[in-house]
Amino acid sequence: MQDRIYQRPNRRLAMAEGPRVLSEIASLMSAAPFLYNAPRGDGHPVLVMPGFGANDRSTRVIRRFLRSTGFGAQPWKLGRNLGPVMSDLPVRLAGRLDEVFADSDEQKVSLVGWSLGGVYARMLAYMHPDKVRQVITLGSPFAGRRLRASEPLANIPSTAIFSKSDGIVPWQIASQQPSDIAENIEVYGSHIGLGFNSAVLYALADRLANPDGEWSPFKRTGWKRFVYGPAQLESDDSQSAQSSPVEH
Repeated sequence: MQDRIYQRPNRRLAMAEGPRVLSEIASLMSAAPFLYNAPRGDGHPVLVMPGFGANDRSTRVIRRFLRSTGFGAQPWKLGRNLGPVMSDLPVRLAGRLDEVFADSDEQKVSLVGWSLGGVYARMLAYMHPDKVRQVITLGSPFAGRRLRASEPLANIPSTAIFSKSDGIVPWQIASQQPSDIAENIEVYGSHIGLGFNSAVLYALADRLANPDGEWSPFKRTGWKRFVYGPAQLESDDSQSAQSSPVEH
């Protein structure tokens, strides 16, 4: 997974991000019966981290949905995600993880990160594996070269949710090499809309419902074959040319 460099997504996909996210938000109402039947949680804590330039308001839909399905979803409480320019970011992230861990009577915390937030989620898992239950990333560019986050997580289940029509992050660097505890889930949608995409929300509940220590991969069977893509990692010819890595 090292040194995976791909050209940026097609410009037309990037330009269509706005209209596409509006349609994803609008479709949430019609998806309500589908989401109502999502797997239920055991109340364990889930720390949700926003993408670059965003704050906790951007993850409100994710957190409300997860709470409604029985998970202890928590905001990151670090303000707007401004990336590496944020002072003492590793210390502040670790401190927030410690807070959530302590407030839940020291239950292991599942980490959900959207875009750059997913890179941070994986970094936290590397630094504090004793406090992390699993990691789920949403369109996160963690698999670019020279990133510690691109390395496989040891003994911590991880799920990379990505879209091949992502207009901001190349899908190839938002996915990982599958293993017994690492998987990819392909959804259809935009990058900005990942936090409002009904298929993403259902997949989050499904993954987080795995009992601690008894993780099993996502089953793309029955109706799920029509909602989720095959998650094949072979590079498309249109996106195989090399360029500088994309960071978000």
